[in-house]
Amino acid sequence: MREDGKVDYVEMPGGDLAQVKAFYGAAFGWAFTDYGPTYAAFNEGLDGGFHTEDADAVTKPLVILYAHDLEAMEAKVRAAGGVILRPIFSFPGGRRFHFADPAGNELAVWSEG
Repeated sequence: MREDGKVDYVEMPGGDLAQVKAFYGAAFGWAFTDYGPTYAAFNEGLDGGFHTEDADAVTKPLVILYAHDLEAMEAKVRAAGGVILRPIFSFPGGRRFHFADPAGNELAVWSEG
C-alpha cells in the first residue's frame, strides 16, 4: 500500500533510451516497460523510469513522493515553505506537481488517476 509522503518513484534522464536499457539490462538484469518512444519504466526494488530530454523534462534525478489527496499535499508543501515549480498536471496513470524545498532541491508528489 502506498503511503502519503513516502518516496515512491524516481525518474532519471535517459538520453538514448535503447542504450540505457541495454546497459541496465546487461549490468543488472533490469527489465523495462516502454510508455511510448520517450519513456521506459522499471521496477527493480524501487519503481522508476528513464525519460528522453524534452522541454519539460528534469535534467537530473527526480525523487517522487506519493499522496492520496494531491491538493491537500500541495497545500501542506506550500504551508511548510515549499515553492511550487509546476502546478498539478496530468500524465498517463495519474497527476503530480513539482516543488522546490528550502535547499533548492526539486521533488515531485504524485497521485493515481
